[in-house]
Amino acid sequence: MFDKILIANRGEIALRIHRACREMGIHTVAVHSTADENAMQVRLADESVCIGPAPSAESYLNIPNIVSAAMITGAEAIHPGYGFLSENAYFAEIVEAHGIVFIGPSPQHIETMGDKVAAKEAMIAAGVPVVPGSDGAVAAIDDARQTADRIGYPVLIKAASGGGGKGMKVADNADVLAEQINLARREAKANFGDDSVYLEKYLANPRHIELQIVADDEGNVVHLGERDCSLQRNHQKVLEEAPSPALNAGERQRLGEIGCNAIRSLGYRNAGTLEFLYENGEFYFIEMNTRLQVEHPVSEAISGIDIVREQIRIADGAPLSFKQEDIDFYGHAIECRINAEDPATFAPWPGRIVEYHPPGGLGVRVDSGLYAGYSVPPHYDSMIAKLIVHGATRNECLMRLRRALEEFVITGVRTTIPLHRQLMAQDDFINGEYDIRWLEAYVARQAGA
Repeated sequence: MFDKILIANRGEIALRIHRACREMGIHTVAVHSTADENAMQVRLADESVCIGPAPSAESYLNIPNIVSAAMITGAEAIHPGYGFLSENAYFAEIVEAHGIVFIGPSPQHIETMGDKVAAKEAMIAAGVPVVPGSDGAVAAIDDARQTADRIGYPVLIKAASGGGGKGMKVADNADVLAEQINLARREAKANFGDDSVYLEKYLANPRHIELQIVADDEGNVVHLGERDCSLQRNHQKVLEEAPSPALNAGERQRLGEIGCNAIRSLGYRNAGTLEFLYENGEFYFIEMNTRLQVEHPVSEAISGIDIVREQIRIADGAPLSFKQEDIDFYGHAIECRINAEDPATFAPWPGRIVEYHPPGGLGVRVDSGLYAGYSVPPHYDSMIAKLIVHGATRNECLMRLRRALEEFVITGVRTTIPLHRQLMAQDDFINGEYDIRWLEAYVARQAGA
């Protein structure tokens, strides 16, 4: 087993990885920018290395500095967490070229799945259903018009590279198709350096369902159940739960079989997530994330599997420590993403934490690097904590989550805790009757009230 791992990330996920390493007897190296010198993961790690100033491009995205930090400290492996360089195939290649283990899939799989057109083609070849759309990127407006006429309006225009809703536009009819494609291309170019776009049928009221998988180098593939990530704003997830309240046992089994068969045929290793749109009993593949997900704790809660620990074991060459039949899914889990944002306008709200009191009790987990006196920097993503609650039933989980949100105290900055408290009182959420457009409609109603 590795003796020392460098964690190429920050915030709660860096702390999460550190904790898994310490429980496995592995020493940790925390890298940090000048803005994060007092971060909790830096304080707790065995060693720390400053890799640059506050801007991400000069620190957490600085490949030479990160690799140098690993070599100087003698780290045998690098865990990228999520975001930043976690899905950068070039980074994985450079890490391996320097004799360091990249804790994740192969650079080839990262590259293939990072290109949504290539990923879609790979999944079609593996027998996975996809949303009807163009055969690859569309080069000419006339080709786009033919595709749109074939699949029917409205159509969704998506960037071939990247994610997070960037380079994504909707064309309701032929009159606006060219304009929306040009807007999507400009946005994709600005954010990802690639203006390639493709078309998909715009589904009216789908759910966002994803499947957590783990695979080793020996061809063993296991899924840890599905997550429902339909509560989104601007294509960014706000709350996730597992299992999905929308699926029945037959659909759940079918999804697991589809996902595991696809991953096995690809020869993929380590953790990954297959994301689908679900509507009228059908699943449509949209993309694969070749990394740890923000919402992985809800899968851990219902499966009892430490995903980060398993990632590290697989990267060290060990086979999966369990089989599909060993997993006994139990209960229900929900995760709330707590952001340092105004709960009404969603404007970022960095600042100094005055009071911090996380909730506790049976079935309550808080992943966060906050402490009283810590200053939330303005340079990075605004998520500052994740509240994960588990219960024997969905109703028990909801009751426990309401209680936990009432206990959660963060002062000094505004947070989205009030928004989550509001959501817990909505009948549609309580009954599990929501889709990917529900939250934005709710926020719009609140703003107009």
